[in-house]
Amino acid sequence: MTTLTYCKGLPTPIDELTLLGLTDFELFLFDYSAISYRATVETVNHLLGLEGKLDKSKWNTHLQKAYGISKRHAGGIIAHSEGKVSSAKKCRIDQIEQLESKLKSARQWVSKAEKKVKLARKFYAKKNWQNSKIGCIFPLAISLESKKTNWHQLKFTIHYKQRYIHKLAQQIKCLKTARLRVKVSRSEVFIVGSKDESYGNQVCQWDGNIIKFRVPYSLESKYGKYVESKIGNFDRNINRLSELGAKTWHFYRKDYRWVVALLFTPAPVERVSRPIQYGCIGIDMNPGSIGWAYVDTEGNLQASGTIPLLKGLSTGKQDAQIVAACLQLAVLAATFACPIVCENLDFTAKKTQLRERGKKYARMLSQWAYSRFYHLLESILSNRGISLFKRNPAYTSLIGLVKYARMYGLSSDIAAAIAIARRGMNLSERLPRPMSAYLGVNPRKHVWSALHQLNKFIDRCDMVSRRHDYYSVSNWGSVVKLNIE
Repeated sequence: MTTLTYCKGLPTPIDELTLLGLTDFELFLFDYSAISYRATVETVNHLLGLEGKLDKSKWNTHLQKAYGISKRHAGGIIAHSEGKVSSAKKCRIDQIEQLESKLKSARQWVSKAEKKVKLARKFYAKKNWQNSKIGCIFPLAISLESKKTNWHQLKFTIHYKQRYIHKLAQQIKCLKTARLRVKVSRSEVFIVGSKDESYGNQVCQWDGNIIKFRVPYSLESKYGKYVESKIGNFDRNINRLSELGAKTWHFYRKDYRWVVALLFTPAPVERVSRPIQYGCIGIDMNPGSIGWAYVDTEGNLQASGTIPLLKGLSTGKQDAQIVAACLQLAVLAATFACPIVCENLDFTAKKTQLRERGKKYARMLSQWAYSRFYHLLESILSNRGISLFKRNPAYTSLIGLVKYARMYGLSSDIAAAIAIARRGMNLSERLPRPMSAYLGVNPRKHVWSALHQLNKFIDRCDMVSRRHDYYSVSNWGSVVKLNIE
């Protein structure tokens, strides 16, 4: 089940301050975090040394005896340690996959570059290469400034790319054999909740203003049986914190201050959006804008627009811009009482190829906060009772440019948004029969087979060399027929 986390800085009421300038609750957190740190380190080392499953009952008993804590305290330490170990393993797997993808991209680049030089040498080895009608794939040229040829520069680049490949291969080899290391913070306290307990937690109970923490046995002589403090509530515009259910507490030190985080199962909200078959809003995100289009139950366009996005902003300003855009989409979805459909994008593979692509492409992809946008959009829509659907983005831009851009006189992002919305409603995007017949598409195959054939045709079509050329084509059926004939 989905969970939410509310965080806030731990308050320090004046009437609770001691002579040290800290509250009794903060002093207790310092002492208990030291015990929790030693127990977490031992648990993590035990988990890393295990080949099978951890016997939680026996290990819980061991932690209680070794550190003078209760069963609930030990349960929180075990859950926290298991989360850290599983996270470290997942990060190791992701890092190896990312490096392997970079290695594959670099090897492909070297292979293409060496083939380019080989074919160029073969061309210039001919006696009458000046009269050749084919031409050279990599013609020889020299720089007047450096007095060096482009062949020399390419060989120099291949040499350093091979060194980079060797470095990546050694790094992958070491990561696969190296012992897994897990980072454990010294100032951290984790208490697991339970829905069967009052206030959702037996150790850490909060009534909406005052928190009451059960002190471990080893610290009772110093702090007593309980430690209390005023922490207030978690103010939110849309507060989904329920009184029922388990509440897991996480106290950690950040920027020389204690932070309290509450993990809980959110209360359900009233559903605003109707089922998707009654219409939806499709969105197409680009680095400079977000195109949206509302289609009705028949899949016809009813409203559309563009939300501009500025590029090159700092992290804080970019987050504010993304939140403003998400709020605009939420207002639109509430106005039309419909869900939102977006693309299920993943640029992990493309980001591993940035060294082999141009600087402009690398800068554009690095500044494109698509993952942050979808994360904030999902959170904002969930709090407002609006459904968000993610669909495969295959050929959506092509469908928009070929079918809807000229039909409605729209830009490419809004045209693609129409295709995304229709795909969310499971509406088909079949090509006209004359076009499918001339492309040689098998009618028994999936509709994407026809789109694949059309995409291949456009790649080799002379009249479409840039995105703006799509708007000059009035009838793709006649263009396909003319070129095929």
